[in-house]
Amino acid sequence: MSETAVKTGHPKGLWVLFGTEMWERFNFYGMRAILTLFLVNSLMMKEEDASLIYGGFLGLCYLTPMLGGFIADRFFGNRNCILLGGLMMAVGQFLLFFSASVFGTNLSLANILMWSALGIIIFGNGFFKPNISSMVGSLYPKQEKSKLDTAFTIFYMGINLGAFLGQLICPIVGDVKDSEGIRDIHAFKWGFLAASLAMLIGTAVFYFLKNKYVVTPEGRPLGGLPSKNEASDYEEGESQKAVFSQNALIGAVIAFFGLGLIFHFVFGQNFIYSLIYASGLSLAGLIISDSSLTKVERDRILVIYIVAFFVIFFWAAFEQAGSSLTFIADNQTDRNFFGYNMPPSMVQIFNGLFVVAFAVPFSMLWDYLRSKDREPISPVKQAVGLGLIALSYFIIAYNVKDLGNNGLLAIKWLILLYLIQTCAELCLSPIGLSLVGKLSPKRFSSLLYGVFFLSNASGYALAGTLGSILPATGDKFNKAKELGIDLQAVLDKKITPTAEQLALLEKNQISPTNPVFAGFEIHNLFEFFMVFVILCGLAAVVLFALTPKLKKMMHGVR
Repeated sequence: MSETAVKTGHPKGLWVLFGTEMWERFNFYGMRAILTLFLVNSLMMKEEDASLIYGGFLGLCYLTPMLGGFIADRFFGNRNCILLGGLMMAVGQFLLFFSASVFGTNLSLANILMWSALGIIIFGNGFFKPNISSMVGSLYPKQEKSKLDTAFTIFYMGINLGAFLGQLICPIVGDVKDSEGIRDIHAFKWGFLAASLAMLIGTAVFYFLKNKYVVTPEGRPLGGLPSKNEASDYEEGESQKAVFSQNALIGAVIAFFGLGLIFHFVFGQNFIYSLIYASGLSLAGLIISDSSLTKVERDRILVIYIVAFFVIFFWAAFEQAGSSLTFIADNQTDRNFFGYNMPPSMVQIFNGLFVVAFAVPFSMLWDYLRSKDREPISPVKQAVGLGLIALSYFIIAYNVKDLGNNGLLAIKWLILLYLIQTCAELCLSPIGLSLVGKLSPKRFSSLLYGVFFLSNASGYALAGTLGSILPATGDKFNKAKELGIDLQAVLDKKITPTAEQLALLEKNQISPTNPVFAGFEIHNLFEFFMVFVILCGLAAVVLFALTPKLKKMMHGVR
């Protein structure tokens, strides 16, 4: 056993990356827990607008890894990009702190600071995200790549330990209500400050420990400048540089602009969402056009693409946690948890808690099945994940079916939803990261992680679109009643509101119409949740049906 190995058989560098990612996820998920509530309650935005901003923000966070992966592979190396990204995200959170400090006296400045903060966090995440994931896969010698499913599951536990801590601490200090349920809209700043400090800690952990522990199996520094890579870092017969023709590069640029226009003008997507979708497709096309790719490499990359497509539907459903599910927790849920009235932003904490609890058992399960030569291939695991998230939404849909306008959902059903979604996540997300690590040619390692994260970006963009179709919750009906308006009759088109009533509804952030998705009007929460059941259920069935073909295209990789 080498000096960089621990008793588990995993390199010590894995635990350094574990700790670094833990603090980064504290920063990200802590901020995510309170962001939409801050936008609605402090910056006075509508819920549907906050959901679209939330989806666009998350989508761009997973679009920029394409740029960060490219820069790392060609110029700066993984290490430098991680440090740069960490510092940028810390600065972004500080700007959110300042935005949440000044909105009461200068709303315009608060909005400027908020948009600036989100922009800096987006680019910081782009430098950080693909490079730390790529380094996990590079810690292991070629003959131990079969350990990657387990390694990424352990790494994923770090992600969710950070998420748990962030979703616990940031809401405690940032989402504060008094004994009468009145929210302190000036407290959000402390949640953003806690997130910033966490990011600084994570960056410091990586800076001081990287040289000693984040090394190759041979003991050389990992993730340095690309110019210092050695031939031994590559598979036998593998090309060390991509070869793109001028026509391929021009074609990728034309495809980017053409697809962007199609998504914007034909499908009606906003600018940001069109950018995300067009980038993913054009970059995927460019990589597969590399003339140095062998048939095996091309097949394996196509597997990544196919799996990435289905991942979109998973994240579209999963990322309702920070938008629609948070609004439902806030407005139509009995949040009494053993005598403690939980802040709505804290309810999603159960996801991180369950991942921390179940990551090791899932890792042990994969190890056990591998030892018995019965481990399912990665696409099968991911199809199971999609099926489970469909099940979680079916259960919640059944329990809101008879709630009516004023009934409260018991918090136990949201906890059950997060439990099932956690199992789905452990079957899909770390397995996807592992799959990219096992199938990617080294010359495309970080860039293909960027492409894979683009599927996350597309999922988050779709999550924003789907979150914006959340129908009116109980608080809207109660507020409309106080205003002397029968909101249900307005939504059912039984009465036509006057201009004065419409102005009152607009002032109180209440829509006078039901949302529409794919030509169908969404009348209630049951119909809203069934959208996710259908999307994820169909995706699970189709992906499972494709697994025999995908197994052949993986050429022995599991």
